[in-house]
Amino acid sequence: MAPFFDPQPTPLGGLDSPSTHRNRDPILDVLKRVLPTRGLVLEIASGTGQHAAYFAAALPHLLWQPSDMVPKHRQSIAAWRAQGNLPNLLAPVAIDVEQWPWPIEHADAVVNINMIHIAPWSACAALMRGAAAVLGPGSPLFLYGPFKRGGAHTAPSNEAFDERLRAEDPAWGVRDLDEVAQLAAEQGFTLSEIVAMPANNLSIIFMRHTP
Repeated sequence: MAPFFDPQPTPLGGLDSPSTHRNRDPILDVLKRVLPTRGLVLEIASGTGQHAAYFAAALPHLLWQPSDMVPKHRQSIAAWRAQGNLPNLLAPVAIDVEQWPWPIEHADAVVNINMIHIAPWSACAALMRGAAAVLGPGSPLFLYGPFKRGGAHTAPSNEAFDERLRAEDPAWGVRDLDEVAQLAAEQGFTLSEIVAMPANNLSIIFMRHTP
């Protein structure tokens, strides 16, 4: 059985994940609406860095800070950054969401794509804590991936995916949106918007409370 995240090397040193080519434009359409008009976007778990390079190119008014805890992913991010030569795409930093403090003290938005189902539940809780620490009032936290709704899967394909995830690691699995929203609320976030995406995924936008 092939691994869930199995990007292939490219001639210029970056890793290529086919799924990014399929989802980057639908995600970008949402990001254009919900991200601020200026400031720094912190992407947690940037993976190959393809999203970071694509979004930075499409959103030149924003500084894009990619991060990942895996050294080979940071190397790939650096390769895509060098290839794109984008002044608003910053060098990748090492962030393990469960290790505090994060090296970035402030951001104007946090973006996290396809992470919380391929990580223990504690990583989702840590993501919420960390995002709350770096975001000011009114700032967005954007999540993308498959989710359960009301404890039930939204499609048979998501149920099969969840079974496969849990077979590989019992700590993984498609998360229930109500439980994710509860964690977010405990850290001062309000669920602002749910956007249906292709392939039975969702874009979830939380906003930091204004005191």
